[in-house]
Amino acid sequence: MRPSGRAVRRAVVGCAVATRVALLAWAIPRFPPAEDGVFYHTVASRIAAGLGYTWQWPDGVVTYAAHYPVGYPALLGLAYAAVGSHPAVAMVVNAVLGVIAAAAAYQVALPTSGVRGAGLAGLIVALHPSLLAYTPALMTEAIAGDLLVSAAALALWAAAARRRRWAWWAVGVLGGLACLIRPQLVLLVPALGLLSVEAVAWRTRLGRALLVGGVALACCVPWTLRNCHRMERCVFVSANGGWNLLIGTASEAEGGWRSIDQLGVPPECRTEFREAHKDRCFGAAGLRRIRASPGAWLGLIPAKLRQTFDLPGAPGAYLAASNGAAFGERGKLALGGLELLAQRLLYLGVLWASARVPGPRQRWRRWLAGAGALTFLGPWAWVGLLLAALNVAWLGARVVRSPALLFGAIAVVETALVHAGFFGAARYALVLTPLLAAMAVARHEAVGAPALTGPASVCDTGEKEFEDAARRV
Repeated sequence: MRPSGRAVRRAVVGCAVATRVALLAWAIPRFPPAEDGVFYHTVASRIAAGLGYTWQWPDGVVTYAAHYPVGYPALLGLAYAAVGSHPAVAMVVNAVLGVIAAAAAYQVALPTSGVRGAGLAGLIVALHPSLLAYTPALMTEAIAGDLLVSAAALALWAAAARRRRWAWWAVGVLGGLACLIRPQLVLLVPALGLLSVEAVAWRTRLGRALLVGGVALACCVPWTLRNCHRMERCVFVSANGGWNLLIGTASEAEGGWRSIDQLGVPPECRTEFREAHKDRCFGAAGLRRIRASPGAWLGLIPAKLRQTFDLPGAPGAYLAASNGAAFGERGKLALGGLELLAQRLLYLGVLWASARVPGPRQRWRRWLAGAGALTFLGPWAWVGLLLAALNVAWLGARVVRSPALLFGAIAVVETALVHAGFFGAARYALVLTPLLAAMAVARHEAVGAPALTGPASVCDTGEKEFEDAARRV
């Protein structure tokens, strides 16, 4: 007897709730904010108190700030204003969004993976050790991943409800919130408009992509205008792009993060104390280094991708920094090993899914998947993940029939390009994890979806017929 979709979805949500409640019961009394989380908690508390995105320095001087993106502290600020400025509130917000992400991964996978496959995708998100252990961290990466997979689920619903044009505006708003939390997602959010399990003309998909991207950008405009006024220089969302670019040119950073103080502040930037202008100065210094030695900068790309995709450990590092007595080296080692195993198995699932989906060049895709699987045995997992994205590209026009593969592959490539240019870190891959879970279970096109007949083809299947087909998968 096949399990019903409702029962499986409830099981996924119940599992996600139970694991996060248990984790929070352990973490809340033990782990105060640490690392960047100290900044997010402090700014969120100031926002809740009506002081805005400002920073009070040790000498009592208060300045406007924009170094980190505003989205996450603003979200926490709303929760703090309602309940109280305590880190436990932030952890609960993280947990709630994690539960929503598990349900969203189920919905994204359902049309092309069936109830059981979608249930597996939801359980991966519910139980993934990296996502679970990062729940107490007042950091942005897991939250950005939760919003992305939720936006993808909303986009698929919007595509099915074709006469509800407002739904695509809602997708853009959710994408805009993701951009305010993680600005580089502005490159990825328009791809949400491409998602549909129905046969829709490419011009329709591109029109939706422009709409979603435009709405997302419009959501960021008020904050950008605030920065133009308060920071004495226009900044899109956050004023740390120049810092990150400069760090990404340093060979001694080995593709990862090092503080500017460790690397050496450029002489021309030492007397610049205005936040946005200092970031611009650092960015100009980084560009000069790239122009002076482009080969050295390009040579750092493999190390940056390895730092991003191959080396899990961000949750353990955060917990140890927060309270080394409660979570020491032994805990970091155990959690890191569990994360590594889960990561490699998930990557393997993504690679295999990219090869088994029916479509063009399947024999070549399987050979490529076999070669890519070997990379997961060493520090080259990023190669295998990019090979999976290449396999998805080889599907050609048929890739639109598997929205999880389409959006997931675009997200992998976008992440690789961004961090090849700046620098890598293990926590950045957490943004992709819910999408990778939906990718890993993909197996075929939607049952009942009409075939693509050309660039001008449209789907005449009504909303009820689509929902019936999805339930039969």
